[in-house]
Amino acid sequence: MTSFSNDPNTNATGYDGSVIASTVIIFVVVTLAVKIWIIVCVCNKVKKHTQQQYSDDSRFIPLTMVKFLDDMEREKPIRFTSEQLRLATDNFSFLLGSGAFGTVYKGLFTNGTAVAVKVLYGTSDKIIEEQFMAEVSTMGRTHHFNLVRLYGFCFESSLRALVYEFMVNGSLDNHLFKASERPILGFEKLDEIALGTARGIAYLHEECPQRIVHYDIKPENILLDSNLCAKVADFGLAKLCNRDNTHITMTRGRGTPGYAAPEVWLPLPVSHKCDVYSFGMLLFEIIGRRRNYMDVGLGDSQQWFPIWVWGKYEKKQLKDVMDVCAIEEKDHESVERMVKVALCCVQYRPETRPTMSIVVKMLEGALPVPESLNPFSYLFSGVIEVDDSLARLAWNGGGTDWSSSGVISKSIVVAETPLMTKYEITMASE
Repeated sequence: MTSFSNDPNTNATGYDGSVIASTVIIFVVVTLAVKIWIIVCVCNKVKKHTQQQYSDDSRFIPLTMVKFLDDMEREKPIRFTSEQLRLATDNFSFLLGSGAFGTVYKGLFTNGTAVAVKVLYGTSDKIIEEQFMAEVSTMGRTHHFNLVRLYGFCFESSLRALVYEFMVNGSLDNHLFKASERPILGFEKLDEIALGTARGIAYLHEECPQRIVHYDIKPENILLDSNLCAKVADFGLAKLCNRDNTHITMTRGRGTPGYAAPEVWLPLPVSHKCDVYSFGMLLFEIIGRRRNYMDVGLGDSQQWFPIWVWGKYEKKQLKDVMDVCAIEEKDHESVERMVKVALCCVQYRPETRPTMSIVVKMLEGALPVPESLNPFSYLFSGVIEVDDSLARLAWNGGGTDWSSSGVISKSIVVAETPLMTKYEITMASE
């Protein structure tokens, strides 16, 4: 005869309650373990697939590029896949513009961030890789309000691209040379744009761990955000250099004719002062709101605008510049300051040009702008190069209160010379 225990922990069937509880706990633990195992397997599979994708692609990428990409991933820019960028740009359907090294498309990520995706191309993989490394290595390490922000990049066999923040107001050239297509910017705003651009270049030259020389400062490479604040962009020709190096080794000509300094195109030593020259040419175009080489209502003579401005400045007739460029009287002081800064920046000898930090202070009005030497005397036959000792003194800590009145000889301004034609100094490319 079966006997039943009187133990209250024993149920009617004869099983101990603690045994049932233990069984339930074990079941729950096993179930959780199985679920965790499934999740781990799925994650490993995805990770393996991604690694395999990059591994397969790396067969087509040189080892130097693989190392470079690994280094840059540690510098914060995001490495996107080609599929991510195709989705963001709707298969590259919204064209923003194109240049010598790439085509730019507008994109939109799922989090609502608008981007500009620059797809690189060139005549060889070597050129594309140089362009890629120049832009990523510079922009990936720089952070400044007046520089376009680099979000990330893609480097696969099927797509080499750079992902930048989207600038809703486009590039400065559209506002200067195509004013009929958009509201005209007042000179006060143009003055702010010039100052912001100068600050961005000064940061590249003097505040980065390594000096960065841009080589291609021009209106097309100055982008404007929603508040029309200037952002320096397009670092495809940029070069990193140690601050101790006085000059830079050039393997080939860089920059755009009409903006590039003479030493870039001539067999002369090159330094970061080539950006200062280009910025000076940019200032002339901001003042005139047109390309430097275009006629500005000067009669039958198609004089180069910077030389024409110098002639008016030398004769103390800057009022003529204001009239021709339709500049209001209230902006007279700002324009005069900008003209004087531009003339200082485009001096023939690099050592007679100011540093960009000095340019910023002069544009801000914190430093007086010295009277300029004739920056174009080298273009005229029969003109002896003037003594530049005063300029050297001014830009190397010897003060800025000097005048060129005693050292500049008068010269007849001509429209063009063989030297100007040969090196395309007077022409700015479209």
